[in-house]
Amino acid sequence: MRLNHGKGSVKKRVVITGIGIVSPIGSEKQEFIHSLKAGRSGVGPITLFDASQFPTRIAAEVKDFDPGHMLQGTKILDSTDDRRVLFANVASLSAVDDARLTKQTVSELRGGVIFGSGIHPIVPSVESTIEQGMIYGSREEMRKKAGGLEESKGAPLWNRVSLGALSVARHFMITGPCYTVVSACAASSEAIGQAFKLIQRSEADFIITGGYDSMINPFGVQGFCGLGTMSSHNDTPQQAMKPFDGKRDGFVLGEGAGVVILEEYEHAVTRGVQIYGELIGYGTSLDAYSVADPHPEGTGAIAAMKQALKDAGISASEIDYINAHGTATIKNDKIETGAIKKLMAERAYEVPVSSTKSMIGHQVAAAGALELIATTLAMDNDFIPPTINYHTPDPTCDLDYVPNEAREQRCTCALSNSFGFGGQNSALIVKKL
Repeated sequence: MRLNHGKGSVKKRVVITGIGIVSPIGSEKQEFIHSLKAGRSGVGPITLFDASQFPTRIAAEVKDFDPGHMLQGTKILDSTDDRRVLFANVASLSAVDDARLTKQTVSELRGGVIFGSGIHPIVPSVESTIEQGMIYGSREEMRKKAGGLEESKGAPLWNRVSLGALSVARHFMITGPCYTVVSACAASSEAIGQAFKLIQRSEADFIITGGYDSMINPFGVQGFCGLGTMSSHNDTPQQAMKPFDGKRDGFVLGEGAGVVILEEYEHAVTRGVQIYGELIGYGTSLDAYSVADPHPEGTGAIAAMKQALKDAGISASEIDYINAHGTATIKNDKIETGAIKKLMAERAYEVPVSSTKSMIGHQVAAAGALELIATTLAMDNDFIPPTINYHTPDPTCDLDYVPNEAREQRCTCALSNSFGFGGQNSALIVKKL
């Protein structure tokens, strides 16, 4: 089916044909699916640096990450030691392989690379940050702790934000659209949405897209501790992240990368490859309200979701599942719940809503991509991921959050929300074929 798109044009259909994952609960597709079904938490004590001086000392780290087995023989290992960028490259290679593409075929097609990422660690210098008292500890201690935030080989600070997309494009010799979206927690959803639109307009046959991030470093942890947005349940890390629960006290940082291959439908059919789902709608908005807090009425969130529905040409009644932004902060969960109620009207209490962040933490710029992947794989395998650690009802959060256990249920159309700092909102709709 093709949909009208403006005067004298048609929308191309866009499908997901490849998936690549680097996550705290598994970086192989089947392991990731199993973990989602089992309600497995990836949260534990921070090991990437000494966090003993911080109020929050837990995070959802990627365990036993060894990029060598996938990146050996490429120029990527020689050009960067940035953990985040290595996440992006490993996930991209996995996604390309999953889509049954090769380096040669990719270079011959009309393709692109669009990623979402964070801006850190682009700071004036480690020295100036220490001088400003933005991190704990003595000058010498923090210089050692922040070693990974210095310029790494081959990548000046001003170029670090784009290095993931650039390195993937260089590796595959992709000469089409290549850029990085920086919109906080909505970044990777925005990147996927932008890629979706390019293929719809027939400006590309496929795009490698998604996002990557890790803010599990002294700068990131200190920043979020300063905002008072992170859980401090250090003694019970696996129970700390509890979206929509009445005793929630903030999120737990995660890290990783999620990459999908978006491909024009007829192109994918001709290749005879597996199709995980069809991306049918994308909405984006800005609250224009606060740097840190969402609009109390959820106006921006509602606008993004409504735009995604309009873009997809469907009504709210056709949504079977919502993967919520669900950060476990007091304000976000309450406001997102209210926004869903306004969107879904009388069906709000019938539609399952869950937060996969309860298991994988908050990947910030990578969150939207990993959550779209979780949504798509769950739909493909006929289950709904749970919201783990949900035990105490909150009268302001009273929807069906699929508490603690996955639910065997067939879904055909799902909405994935990403609402970022600064009021940057993005919503994606994926359909099962």
